[in-house]
Amino acid sequence: MAITCANCAAVCCRLEVPCIGDHDIPEHLTEYDGAGYLRMRRLDDGWCAALNRAEMNCGIYARRPLPCRELQTGGPDCLAERARFAAESG
Repeated sequence: MAITCANCAAVCCRLEVPCIGDHDIPEHLTEYDGAGYLRMRRLDDGWCAALNRAEMNCGIYARRPLPCRELQTGGPDCLAERARFAAESG
């Protein structure tokens, strides 16, 4: 089955995402890491704070940071993250 944003279960929303490049991300969805770099805030359960849990997709898709824009749905990085998540969950 081909992976699309509609059937992916938002596994990429568990990645640590630096906020690089131009972005318009709401401040309450970001935080600074120990080295002082801005990144997407992750909740205690490991999911991105921008995740729309009702739809299991990005709640700020049009405003998402550059690393999220560059992740190709169904591409090698996507597939690797899905496999890692499945191994941890299974």
